[in-house]
Amino acid sequence: MSGTELPGWADVAAAADRLDLASTPAELHGGLCGWLAAGGDDAPSWLALVLADPSLPVPDRGGVLDRLRTASAAQLCNADFGFGLLLPDDDDVAERAGAMFAWCRAFLGGFGLAVGGKKLSEDGEEALGDIANLAAARVDDVDPEGDEESLTEIEEYLRMAVLLLHADCTLAPRQRQRLH
Repeated sequence: MSGTELPGWADVAAAADRLDLASTPAELHGGLCGWLAAGGDDAPSWLALVLADPSLPVPDRGGVLDRLRTASAAQLCNADFGFGLLLPDDDDVAERAGAMFAWCRAFLGGFGLAVGGKKLSEDGEEALGDIANLAAARVDDVDPEGDEESLTEIEEYLRMAVLLLHADCTLAPRQRQRLH
């Protein structure tokens, strides 16, 4: 497994179950990505930070949840736009859509915890609004027959929206610091 490859859905689900987390892999990854995109610390203790529960343990170094963090952080900084969402590999469009909507809800939570007073660009504001609209979507709005292609397009848009927000909140401030 390369440093930018996300652990599998089942592995993340098993790790979450071992810690009695009430979050799906999509929710864990969405919250983590929201946190990182907004400029939250790429810290081994991410689980307690992102889930706002200081009693949660630090994931084992090199374990599934630690690899989820390191791969997500690496993907967000990847100049080749190698960022991906952790969603089930299921052919069930409704299940995949539900996981994507849950990912968006968790992203907003993680983003809100870390964004502070950072100002977003106009495009960033629009991207965040679009993610909020996806977070409010419901699975019963999905047509399993005709929505597979639409779901792929939405996933691609979502990837770009997250990268834009990361650029606004994390990369741009770093660039400004280097200039001063």
